[in-house]
Amino acid sequence: MSQPDPEPSGQLTIVPAAKASKISTTIAASIVVPAIIADAGDAAARRYLEFFAATIRNKNTRTAYLHAASRFFAWCDHHQLGGIDDIEPLHVAAYIEALGKDFEKPTVKQHLAAIRMLFDWLVTGQVVATNPAHAVRGPKHVVKTGKTTVLDAEQARRLLDSIDATTLVGLRDRALISVMTFAFARIGAVVAMRVEDYYPKGKRWWVRLHEKGGKRHEMPAHHNLEAYLDAYVEAAGIRDGGKAPLFRSAVGRTGTLTEKPMNRVDAWRMIQRRAGGLGMRVNIGCHTFRATGITAYLEAGGTLENAQAMAAHESPRTTKLYDRTGDEITLDEVERIVI
Repeated sequence: MSQPDPEPSGQLTIVPAAKASKISTTIAASIVVPAIIADAGDAAARRYLEFFAATIRNKNTRTAYLHAASRFFAWCDHHQLGGIDDIEPLHVAAYIEALGKDFEKPTVKQHLAAIRMLFDWLVTGQVVATNPAHAVRGPKHVVKTGKTTVLDAEQARRLLDSIDATTLVGLRDRALISVMTFAFARIGAVVAMRVEDYYPKGKRWWVRLHEKGGKRHEMPAHHNLEAYLDAYVEAAGIRDGGKAPLFRSAVGRTGTLTEKPMNRVDAWRMIQRRAGGLGMRVNIGCHTFRATGITAYLEAGGTLENAQAMAAHESPRTTKLYDRTGDEITLDEVERIVI
């Protein structure tokens, strides 16, 4: 299998159709039109670009699908399949089979979904007559428990308490981790928060999260979260910041915050530093705190239905992945095996 093209950034630049057939290299240093698509003509090249511009709004999904499409067409080119009309279900099946040797099943299923969606788009655009990926089945993958590392209540409390609350950066970090934990928030939604997304409503303060798919999700702030956010906002002097970023990046190790928002990589690195400084030997990431909050809620007797609503999940099956309340097998149960 040939090596895939460098992973695209997800940024789009649409070019005039007259130039599209000449483009088989990077478009605006971000999107590559594969040679097999470019050779099919201007309409095919433009339709390929429009697939990512018109059908995929989430940047992360767009990046993943770009990578999947680039890898598949690189494989087709390596095996000299000819034109795009020459790609058959047998070829897609062979590619998916080969992909399974190098990647886990969820990744293989995602690649197949990307190929299938792209060819659907090419069919409706009359670039190809049929979708060769429709008949191809991906690997079976049934998930009942998520793999995300979950901290127990004591570990989570120890991490929060270990953060130096006498510094502005410490207050920021504690507040950011708390939003993920107490509001079950994804890191993408947290770093996108503006000051106005922490607001009073009645006698309590609320947080507003802009989740995947353009969904706006609002939750009352847990009393610990409210205390941590208040301490950070007051220390940073941003209470009246309005549309300014809530969680801001720092200038090196100076402890001074900029006007720019943190990004997900900033948050991940911060969490690694905080966990490392505490001597934690578990492999944690940003999603750990969302999973930790949901698990703690369910362990305290919370219902799956309410957890689903609080986490803004479309399906209760997704929420169930975070339910680790049945993970612990007691020694008494094991000792029932009398041999």
